[in-house]
Amino acid sequence: MQLQLLLITFLQFVIAGKTDFYMSLAKSAEDLTHQNVKYDPSYYKIEYPMGDVPADKGVCADVVVRAYRKMGIDLQTLVHEDMKLNFHVYPKIWGLKKCDTNIDHRRVPNLMTFFSRAGSSCTISNKSKDYQPGDIVCWQLNSGAKHIGIVSSKYSFIHGRYYMVHNIGSGQVIEDCLFSFTIIGHYRYGWKSG
Repeated sequence: MQLQLLLITFLQFVIAGKTDFYMSLAKSAEDLTHQNVKYDPSYYKIEYPMGDVPADKGVCADVVVRAYRKMGIDLQTLVHEDMKLNFHVYPKIWGLKKCDTNIDHRRVPNLMTFFSRAGSSCTISNKSKDYQPGDIVCWQLNSGAKHIGIVSSKYSFIHGRYYMVHNIGSGQVIEDCLFSFTIIGHYRYGWKSG
């Protein structure tokens, strides 16, 4: 009986820690919407590790990278290290022959590959309940471009779903756009117990 109680207590602790991490990630993304950021897909030479484009510039992937940085997780380093060891599994859309710490983590297909390898791939559905705060969502836009955002902690009772934090051209914003585009990826990444 005591062992069962300990196990239940441990599981409650693990679930609470996991929930706290993803809620904090969602709130970190929301904090980014208070910064004035101009959409700028330009290639920049940046520091490594922990490099970033100028604070007033960015694209959709930069929202994700910056939110994780607020949580102490450097996707620039993590994506680069995984690409160095597993370059063959990453997309070759750009004709690259080697890794590039300036841009690899800023490309949605690379983040999708990394999250599917290092995190959890979640259900892609048209059910709002499947998308929780801190989840990463990737879309295929009508133009064919890939897009990425983070599920926020802000909930729309009118539409029955969480808002998204993303940058599709108007800076880092929070919007009710979960089902505005075709969802092609849904991930959870970053929480570790212990």
